Amino acid sequence: MKTRTNLFNRLQRNFLKWLTGGVFILGYIGSVSAQAELDPVELLSDFVGVDTVNPPGNEANAVAFYAQYLDQLGIAYETGESAPGRGNLWARLKGGAAPGLMLLQHTDVVPGDPRYWLSDPLQAEIREGYLYGRGVVDMKGTGIAQFLAFVAIAQSGVALNRDLVFMASADEEAGGFFGVDWVIKNHPEAFDGVGYLLNEGGSGLLQEGEKVFAIEVTQKVPVWLKIAAEGEPGHGSYPRTESSVTKLLKALNQLQSTPFPIRVIPPVDRYFKGLAAGLSGQQMIDYQDIAVAVQRPDFVRALHSSHPALHALLRDTCSITMLKGSSKINVVPPVAEAEVDCRMLPDRAASAFVEDFKARVAGEGLTVDLTMAFSPAISDASSSLIESIQETLSALHPGARFTFSVASGFTDSHFTRDLGIQSYGFSPMLYLDGEARGVHGNNEAVHVERYRRAVSDYQAVIEAFVLRPAQ
Repeated sequence: MKTRTNLFNRLQRNFLKWLTGGVFILGYIGSVSAQAELDPVELLSDFVGVDTVNPPGNEANAVAFYAQYLDQLGIAYETGESAPGRGNLWARLKGGAAPGLMLLQHTDVVPGDPRYWLSDPLQAEIREGYLYGRGVVDMKGTGIAQFLAFVAIAQSGVALNRDLVFMASADEEAGGFFGVDWVIKNHPEAFDGVGYLLNEGGSGLLQEGEKVFAIEVTQKVPVWLKIAAEGEPGHGSYPRTESSVTKLLKALNQLQSTPFPIRVIPPVDRYFKGLAAGLSGQQMIDYQDIAVAVQRPDFVRALHSSHPALHALLRDTCSITMLKGSSKINVVPPVAEAEVDCRMLPDRAASAFVEDFKARVAGEGLTVDLTMAFSPAISDASSSLIESIQETLSALHPGARFTFSVASGFTDSHFTRDLGIQSYGFSPMLYLDGEARGVHGNNEAVHVERYRRAVSDYQAVIEAFVLRPAQ
């Protein structure tokens, strides 16, 4: 793990490399001349070494990382700490009157246990054509692509048709309350005039030789709940007929044994139809009419086994993630607790889901408390930004297809959708099927050459939208 001093020394070396030679980040169809010579893989490697593991976060380290470059380039920015060490940064390039575009990233990452990695999670390493490191996919890789696009446009001096805002925020991995939520409440001016936003949540897929770009327009809604069971405490040597622990286990078994019913909502149906276009045989037929396919239990079981993230889009889900009982092996506790991570489809209010959940775990001496829930929202799949993305990538990747995805996880986009901002999960990074499974797991990695191409494609997309006449 690099110290901040070592990091800044390396930043200084990179900045000199920027000034004297290196890898060019090319402008879209010549609209922006080659301005930046930062190597995206080296920059991402440095960013991996910036410790922003949440908890505790320490996203001020990421603010210092970006601020070092912005200071030397003379690009104005603002920062704000929601709590000690919980840093947020945003910068704005002024443009015309068209609704502004924000590039939003979160800088925190989840922990990684070095015992189960091929290398130190916080020390980027290239191995067999892949860059390994915590956050290279979620989402420091996309963050660096955003930063390089923003810097190239800032340095070009070309007039923009709209404001372009870069924001690096804290705490998304724990709910975003020290990040985007805090900025909205304490610095709402950061979002002034913003009509469109690009965030994490969508990416490209190399599928049987074809390229499919998925743009996220909505996501499942997190509903986090705590179940508590009370019972008479006592000595572990003489168990009673019922205890807080057995009550809790009974409730959790009820939850696990009765999954929520399948329902295919329109955005999910559209997503499967988009995936079907590049398939063949029975899989194509099933994806093309997913509402019929899910009536077959064998199809649902197979999908759950092979593509759990797709299966999760077909129903509300709950994962039992935390359990708490006694602090001593020979003591039956008076209270036993479980925390459950539920994700509901975005077609109803969270309160309705909570009532369904309570009915499933109902029992004497049980309580269910809501710890977190967001509101559902769906972005416009036919906006001018979507049209621009499709047009730009079609020119760069002839024959590429597009689909609109529903994220099984949540991102900070739910905050900005609540503001009325058309928010999309988007990255032109192309993955092979199953290649991104290291996200939140072991050995998170990104293909080096495809990442370089994605950085170039990302800049092309941004330039096309902010430099052309407003649509």
